[in-house]
Amino acid sequence: MAPKPSKAVAKPVDAHGYEFGGPLGAFGISFGLPIICYLATFLCNDISGCPVPSTLSPSTLTIDALKREVGWPTDGIVGLASWDVTAKVLGYFLLSLVLHRVLPGEHVEGVELASGGKLKYKLNTWTSTMVTISILAAGTIAQGADFPVWTFMYDNYVQILTANMLIAYALATFVYVRSFSVKAGNPERRELAAGGHSGNMLYDWFIGRELNPRVTIPLIGEIDIKEFMELRPGLMGWMLLDLAFIAHQYKTYGYVTDSIALVTCFQSLYILDSFWMESAVLTTMDITTDGFGFMLAFGDIVWVPFIFSLQAHYLSVYPLTLGIYGTAGVLAVSGTGYYIFRSSNNEKNRFRTNPNDPRVAHLKYIETKSGSKLLISGWWGTARHINYFGDWFMSWSFCLPTGIAGYLVQRSSVAPTFGQSLPSGSFVYSGPSVHTEVTQGAARGWGMIITYFYVIYFGILLVHREMRDEEKCVRKYGEDWKRYTAIVRYRIIPGIY
Repeated sequence: MAPKPSKAVAKPVDAHGYEFGGPLGAFGISFGLPIICYLATFLCNDISGCPVPSTLSPSTLTIDALKREVGWPTDGIVGLASWDVTAKVLGYFLLSLVLHRVLPGEHVEGVELASGGKLKYKLNTWTSTMVTISILAAGTIAQGADFPVWTFMYDNYVQILTANMLIAYALATFVYVRSFSVKAGNPERRELAAGGHSGNMLYDWFIGRELNPRVTIPLIGEIDIKEFMELRPGLMGWMLLDLAFIAHQYKTYGYVTDSIALVTCFQSLYILDSFWMESAVLTTMDITTDGFGFMLAFGDIVWVPFIFSLQAHYLSVYPLTLGIYGTAGVLAVSGTGYYIFRSSNNEKNRFRTNPNDPRVAHLKYIETKSGSKLLISGWWGTARHINYFGDWFMSWSFCLPTGIAGYLVQRSSVAPTFGQSLPSGSFVYSGPSVHTEVTQGAARGWGMIITYFYVIYFGILLVHREMRDEEKCVRKYGEDWKRYTAIVRYRIIPGIY
């Protein structure tokens, strides 16, 4: 049933200034991030090394040698894509849509819209994930690491990456064109995002012109595109890639290391926690404030699954073992970060939904002129975005299991002599006629540019997000925000920043 029209006439959403460097920044991000994704894929591989040998001695670098080392397709740029792989990726998206439609779910309302009223959402990502994982688990039990889903994902990694990129570009273009049909006072409660109608076509396409674009698909029903993309195909894809990398490590070496198991467990916990707490996403800035354009489309289905899984990808080739002390250290980092992240978010959500809850009733707050209550004690009295600190601290546990990263891949038709001592940190696996040795050598340390990229990027992202939050709150609360920041002085890290 369509929502009833809002009694209030839709208020025009005032546009605000450019973000992300305006049109120039939008251009750089829109066409620069795909290049970064390809660089991370090609420069850290199972063909020649991580990073590839030519990058370690630039003076000897040639285009032909680089193409061989990165495994550049023999048919050139055309080989980056595949009709067959693209069809299967679209099938994966269709499966998510079907599960969303047929499985039961919780029906909730989002936050109040600027035009009045609230949108309704059906939430069943957790159930959909459990069904998907159960199917994959059954296949893995039956066929082991040779289960076709895992081998397909590993063998066609580049083509899957390209397919998701193409979907992101197409989706961003679709919602941008469709946003011009938004009319004031419409019964569907469609509205434009405050930052998405600057008048510059490239920038608006990038940042997202419509706030909550929805589409009705035959036999599927109405889908909120932004909420669907925020959680389902990308986040689940991240977890599935991690599992495919575990399967590859086992298939190659005959065992699974503690390092890749830790990375996958941590990241899966992070993902499943988001699915379990799905309703919490409806109060995030992505849903309440940002329009849906290329920025979110690419971030959701390309950047998150393919960049965030780089550590597991690395460890699938270089099976580092941490041992009991290394494992304990990484667990301590992850546990501390997760505790800060989850307990602070729970405190905020409990206070918002029921301030009389005994667990939060003692907290102090200031009341703004708009009627909002801003916490000044508990977790939120230590820093204005303390949850970001927990999130960033936890992100270190995704990278630390890769150690001092970097490796070179060497192949020979002669097998190592039985009992021969391999260089420290080297691993050997054999094929029908070729024996492969993966050793750190001169690459030791240089691979950290790839495996620790996430923690650096994530820190920059959180600082930028915090700055955007601050600007939004200054506009919303005015003098009350100044009063609040005088009490809660630190932004993310108590006592430091």
